[in-house]
Amino acid sequence: MTQPTTLPRALPAGAPAAGAMRFYLTTHKRHWLRLTDVPLFLKSEHFDRAIKWDQAQGPYAIDSGGFMELKNKGTWTRPPRQYVDDLRRIWEHVGPYDWAAQQDWMCEDAIIHGGTFGGQHFVGTHLSVAEHQRRTVANFLELRSLAPDLRIAPVLQGRSIPEYERCVELFEKVGVDLRREPVVGLGSVCRLQSTREGAAIVTAMAAHGFKLHGFGFKILGLERVGHLLASADSAAWSSHARRRPPLPGHTTHKNCANCIDYALKWRERVISAIPTHRQTLLTDRRAA
Repeated sequence: MTQPTTLPRALPAGAPAAGAMRFYLTTHKRHWLRLTDVPLFLKSEHFDRAIKWDQAQGPYAIDSGGFMELKNKGTWTRPPRQYVDDLRRIWEHVGPYDWAAQQDWMCEDAIIHGGTFGGQHFVGTHLSVAEHQRRTVANFLELRSLAPDLRIAPVLQGRSIPEYERCVELFEKVGVDLRREPVVGLGSVCRLQSTREGAAIVTAMAAHGFKLHGFGFKILGLERVGHLLASADSAAWSSHARRRPPLPGHTTHKNCANCIDYALKWRERVISAIPTHRQTLLTDRRAA
């Protein structure tokens, strides 16, 4: 396979400036890349069986798929080498992505201890938070060693401010200067984002000067801490649509949970609901 000649780690021209935020619409429909120039967020495995490739019309970023991997299997089954090869393949066929998340280890109780939560079964890793953090840092070092040219973002993990601070220290001890990274993912805050605890974690990490990405943020989380994030993504539009009738004229499906028209309208409503001084570049397209 022909590899791209240059994959600069810095974000491309047209990326949001300092103090602005890019809001990615999360989807499992990879063909949306050719249908819109709105920033999209897709899991790497959605490209695994791709035969026909769609060229990206706008910005996009790649999720490693860690939540489902650990939820269903309790460990990572995709080796780092394979993940790097997958990322190069995506870059070559789809076009340059903003960044790709590392293969991190989330620290939610359900992921660690296992059990049934919200109707979903988690097998559990049965490891400690400290071990999840150690493995997260080790994976980033391995990915960076395998592909120093790829835009792979480190991810902070923990459950409390002291634990996230410990994760920062782990990265620092191995020579990773998170302040110099174009993007630093903030993991395991999805279910805390609209709470005081979640806001305190985001605030504490932002105080370090990191360019944070918030995974799975909804409107309440964006209202609270969106101004502290460099970027965020959300798939909340799909569950929102699943509980409502389809849009007028959408008679071919019982709801719009997989519908790009609904997703784009939802995104506009979210942006409009956020206070004007916090919207910054939420409405950006390719180079807004």
